[in-house]
Amino acid sequence: MSTYKPSDMRKDSEGYAHSQHSVGLATVHLVWIPKRRKPVLKGSIKLRLSEILDSVAHDKEWIIKAKEIASDHVHLLVEYDEKTPICDVVKSFKGRSSRLLREEFPELKKLPSLWTRSYFYDTSLKVSTCKVMAYINDPHHERH
Repeated sequence: MSTYKPSDMRKDSEGYAHSQHSVGLATVHLVWIPKRRKPVLKGSIKLRLSEILDSVAHDKEWIIKAKEIASDHVHLLVEYDEKTPICDVVKSFKGRSSRLLREEFPELKKLPSLWTRSYFYDTSLKVSTCKVMAYINDPHHERH
């Protein structure tokens, strides 16, 4: 006879997202680059991009656990809801940031598009999230 009680799952699942029918953690490490890997993410463009990424996460109720914006690429570690496909997470960040940055910084319109269509993603388990965060926050990335 099993001694399992439903309340046991709650105790063992601290730190995980709870919905009506599931318990889990959806975290993804994302990387994407500007078109032609142009080093355009500097100064006020970099600052504004950071604000936009934060606003997308806030609006979608996602959590940005780590963020690094280098002049020619972006790293994000995002905790998101389990119902959203990763491609839609990426589309949300890249879509809004491209539209707003190109409106606010006309020099970005010299590129055919701000971002390439590609991106890198890696879903990380709770145990390895700290390693991904350490990598993103490592000073090997250029700081502007």
